[in-house]
Amino acid sequence: MSIERHIAWRYIFSKKSHNAINIVSGVSAAAVGVVTAAMVCVLSVMNGFGSLIEGMFSQFDPELRITAVEGKYFSVDDEAVRNVLALPVVAVTSQVVEETALIRYKDHQMPAHLMGVDDNFQALTGIDSIITDGYYSVFDGAFERTVLGRGLAGQIGINAHFVGGLHIYAPKRNSRVNMLRPDESFNEASAFIAGTFAVNQVKYDDSYMLVSLPLARALFEYDSLTVTALHVRLTDATAVKQAKKQMQRMLGERFVVQDRYEQQADFFRILKVEKLLTVLLLAFIMLIACFNIISSLSMLIIDKREDIRILRNLGADNMVIRRIFLYEGWLTSSLGAVAGLVLGIAICLVQQHFGLLKLGSGTEYIISSYPVQVQAWDIAVIGVTVILLGFAAAWYPVRKLRVE
Repeated sequence: MSIERHIAWRYIFSKKSHNAINIVSGVSAAAVGVVTAAMVCVLSVMNGFGSLIEGMFSQFDPELRITAVEGKYFSVDDEAVRNVLALPVVAVTSQVVEETALIRYKDHQMPAHLMGVDDNFQALTGIDSIITDGYYSVFDGAFERTVLGRGLAGQIGINAHFVGGLHIYAPKRNSRVNMLRPDESFNEASAFIAGTFAVNQVKYDDSYMLVSLPLARALFEYDSLTVTALHVRLTDATAVKQAKKQMQRMLGERFVVQDRYEQQADFFRILKVEKLLTVLLLAFIMLIACFNIISSLSMLIIDKREDIRILRNLGADNMVIRRIFLYEGWLTSSLGAVAGLVLGIAICLVQQHFGLLKLGSGTEYIISSYPVQVQAWDIAVIGVTVILLGFAAAWYPVRKLRVE
């Protein structure tokens, strides 16, 4: 340890001639610690909510999704597509047809996002785990069935226990609307509701309905090889990035391969922006807390004028004296930061294991307590931020310190 650090360390714990300096120094470290702990807790809760929603998406979204760059649909008989689906890393694939259709039940009608899926869809996703009423089935061997988002079913006034059929209408692709007989311009099909699902996201719950792939192809006049997307599940869930790159390279520029983050790009982009704004806001609060360090360090410089003269007489130049007080201010903020990190992580771990802080007493929430997830990257960012702000706060009062 250098002489500057040694003296700075002694100054932190030594008794000052004025008790107010000790109080201000303690308040400075405590303020930094409290804000640091707050940063850890807030970012960890945001991570928890992000992971929670990501888990909801993963019950419906595939690990990888292949779509065409131009146009809505493509053929699964494409050579590049066949080569990709034959890769050893591919465990399950599901053919999907998605379009907008009009649905009607008795006097209620509204547009819906129709999603035709094949038999592999159930094995590829966690659809069974998000069924809230009834069961999952899109074809029982005799009748066409459908599974609706819980919000969509509520809006149209139907549930899994109704025996009446749901009518589905889709405009014919190669014909104009007949103004005299507009009903002849639509393809029509019927399906009995088997169940409802809930992803707890408006995008899915209020607009999506699942039907069999043959029914969707018949409605939208697609042949047996045409799809709008291919859903892929891999043999190794940890190799998504490598598999995505390999598939994209094989498919070329005509297709795009998306992982779950890219499928929900808007949501995760908003989450990142919110997290960034939160960090900046808390960093600003931290900057205000660091003003206490400026005050305590300024008072300490005045209190130690005699020591400064002695050091000067012993041969210490201005740079050495500046370093002493710079280290003293930096150590004050660092001690507060370490205490804050330990406190914040401890609070998060307690919340994670015991769920002491509840969201509410009712059943309107999908979880009972605030979700928490501590990430090492956040801890590193918080630590670096506090150290930099503490260094800047210590530098300000000592930058022009001179002793003649």
